[in-house]
Amino acid sequence: MLGSPSMDYRALVTRIRGAVDVDAYIIPSVHLDPRYRAAMDQITASMSELPFDAARVRSRIEDALKAGRIDAVLYWSAKHVLACHPRVRDWSEAARCVAMQEVAALEAGGARLASSLAAVERHRGVLAFLQGHSEVALDYFTRALERERSAENLANILCALLRLGDEDEARGVLDRVRAGLPPELVRDLNQHIATDPDLQLLRDEGEP
Repeated sequence: MLGSPSMDYRALVTRIRGAVDVDAYIIPSVHLDPRYRAAMDQITASMSELPFDAARVRSRIEDALKAGRIDAVLYWSAKHVLACHPRVRDWSEAARCVAMQEVAALEAGGARLASSLAAVERHRGVLAFLQGHSEVALDYFTRALERERSAENLANILCALLRLGDEDEARGVLDRVRAGLPPELVRDLNQHIATDPDLQLLRDEGEP
């Protein structure tokens, strides 16, 4: 691994391995509320539109909340993603949004609390990753995975490990996932690897 990390890196790796252990694996029982999926898909798509217009995306997020098409947790999540967009990069706003997302998640409570808090940890990890603090990001991504075993959370951990120069550990985690976790999760993770430039080192030879 490159650099001289200040955190207990090996302890983090142990936690990651425990989180992907087949015996400990529990398929998440809660996902994005179907009532909000269409609106979130539209908001996500609008962030890839060209020419990119942050004000237009922000307006769509506001309108979706007012119309009840998303809840407060997803509102702050979407605002965080917008703040982290390459054309925005407003780190202070991103940090504010993720803090408000956590407040909203705790206020909402209920069966989706673990999933909502996993998203909070993931967003904090993304913010640290984008600011160049890969080991801090790895810590947050590990917390997210411990709350919710998902392909997205696993992909983020692999990105952080690769950014830290630990390709061997990343491949070890990937091997454990492919050997023991549900086929649906493995399929989704493979899709992340096939499309995310940060995961290119993990593609099989011959893949683009």
